[in-house]
Amino acid sequence: MKFAISYNTAYYGVDPEEVVAFARHAEDCGFEALYLPEHIVLYPGAMFGPYEIPPSLPYVDPLDCLSFVAAATRRILLGTGVLLLPYHHPVILAKRLATIDVLSGGRMRLLTVGLGTLPGEAHAMGVDFTGRGRRADEAIDVLRLLWGGGEEGVSFEGEFFSFDRLVSFPKPSGVTHLPIHVGGSSRAAARRAGRRGDGYFPGGALGPEERAVQLEIARSAAVEAGRDPEALEYTRWGSMDMTAERVEELAAQGVTRVVVNPTAADPEGRREEMSAFAERFALSR
Repeated sequence: MKFAISYNTAYYGVDPEEVVAFARHAEDCGFEALYLPEHIVLYPGAMFGPYEIPPSLPYVDPLDCLSFVAAATRRILLGTGVLLLPYHHPVILAKRLATIDVLSGGRMRLLTVGLGTLPGEAHAMGVDFTGRGRRADEAIDVLRLLWGGGEEGVSFEGEFFSFDRLVSFPKPSGVTHLPIHVGGSSRAAARRAGRRGDGYFPGGALGPEERAVQLEIARSAAVEAGRDPEALEYTRWGSMDMTAERVEELAAQGVTRVVVNPTAADPEGRREEMSAFAERFALSR
C-alpha cells in the first residue's frame, strides 16, 4: 500500500512558507505524494451535494502550486485530486504538465482528472456542462497524442479539439506519457477510468456495495478496451486516524494507494498528525 497526503489551501491557507513546510515535512515523513484539489472559480450559492461552498475559499491553481512545491522538495511525487479537465485546453495542458515533470525530475506522476460538479464554473469557462464528459475523453486522448508525438507532428479531429501536425516539446521525463488517473463518484467515471485511465480515484461519499460495483465497471471497461485491468491503480481517501486493520481491508478490496487529509486547525498540529501517521505505518523506513 502507498500513502499520500493532500494539501487543501481552501482550509489550510495560502501562506507560501507553510506550503513549503508542509510539503517538506510530508517528504521527510515518507509520504509518496502531495495532492492538491482545484476550483477555478466559485460563486455565491455554489453547492457540493447538500452543502453550500463559501465562495471566498482560496483555492490556488494546483499546477502552479505543485511547481512551487517541486522547487522546494526532492523526492515527493506531485498529484492533483482532482484537476477539472474539461476546463483546460489540452494543448496548453500538455505543455504545462510536461514542463512540471521535466523540471521536477519526473515527479508529475499522479495527475488525477475529474469533470467538476458546479454548472456555474463550467459556464464561466465557456464549457457545456452536459458535454463535459465527452470533452474530458477527448482531452485525455489529445494529451497522450501530443506527449507521444515526434518531430513530424500529430493531428487530431474531434468534436471539441482539432489540429494538424502539431509538435509539442519538451516530453515528459523518461516516459511516453504521464499517467492519468480518473476521479469521480459515478459509474461513468469508473468506465472512463477503465477505458482511458491509468488509475481510478473515486470520491468519498459512496457505500461499500457501490464502490465494488464501480471497481468492477472500471476493470470490465479496461478489458473491453483491450487494456490490462490489473494495471489499473486504485486510489481511495483515508483518514489520519485509520488503523492497520482498515488498511488491510482496503488492500483486500484492491486499493493500491490511500490519500489522507490532516484535520488539525494549526500548522504544527497538522505536522504532528503527519508524523504520528508516518510512525504508525513506518513510512520512512
